[in-house]
Amino acid sequence: MKPRAILNDALLLVTAAIWGFAFVAQRLGMDHVGPFFFTGVRFLLGAMVLLPVALLRGGPSRRVPGALLPGAAVTGLVLFAGSALQQIGLVYTTAGNAGFITGLYVVMVPLLGIFRRQAVGGLRWGAVLLAVAGLYLLSVQPGASVNPGDLFVMASALFFALHVQLIDHLSRRYPVLWISLVQYGVVALVSLAVAAVREPIDLAGMRGAAVPILYGGIGSIAIAYTLQTVAQRRAAPSHAAILLSLEGSFAALGGWLILSEVLSLRSVLGCALLLAGMILSQVAGFRRAAFSRQEPLPSVAS
Repeated sequence: MKPRAILNDALLLVTAAIWGFAFVAQRLGMDHVGPFFFTGVRFLLGAMVLLPVALLRGGPSRRVPGALLPGAAVTGLVLFAGSALQQIGLVYTTAGNAGFITGLYVVMVPLLGIFRRQAVGGLRWGAVLLAVAGLYLLSVQPGASVNPGDLFVMASALFFALHVQLIDHLSRRYPVLWISLVQYGVVALVSLAVAAVREPIDLAGMRGAAVPILYGGIGSIAIAYTLQTVAQRRAAPSHAAILLSLEGSFAALGGWLILSEVLSLRSVLGCALLLAGMILSQVAGFRRAAFSRQEPLPSVAS
């Protein structure tokens, strides 16, 4: 393997690790502030870090292309829904569960693509079956009781999948950095507006959540996003997506190391089936990409 390829894979693994441990940070933040406030400040920090990068790489105009604003705003609302549901889910479920269930979006993306007349294929349907079986083992406990947090995270994965399709549509027309900047700003404004109405906000809580918020905003959004962008310049999208799908494994590792979360044998098997479904879905995407250029790109989901 060439040194450049090794470096790219290393960057993608670091990205997956940052995103995986972000679930731990998000869960720790819930001990001090509400989910909407945490989400709002996190994305506000991410937007502030990306702004100078967008200005430096934005070309002569140094301005947001006005035509992208409506589409990017809608995309931001979808991202807000996914992020808020994920954050609410983390109040009730473990970081490991949330990491693996969030990864379902890579399986849901091609299913939503049906509405854009994108073919699914047999391998993708096999990935769906693996993911459904894994989700059942992970989230449905004996006696048919379901963890409500897992349901919130599963709903967030659906919005993240819709977000990927929207980004795929917009990124063919406008600069990705500007799209990201606008949508992060929308998520921050809407989240903070909801938090101002629904959540108690005090200085003590903000101080207690400072480290998780900094990690979630600067580490998970700004740094990891940049690493992903750099690495994917020279990596096939499906190869990159397989490595990035390991974020669920890193979330489980972080939950075990930092939060003392323990997975039962049933949950471990469920996680393994979910991971297998994600990888199979990306392998199917790799095969299809050899014949078509209409495969949606992965996006940040943590």
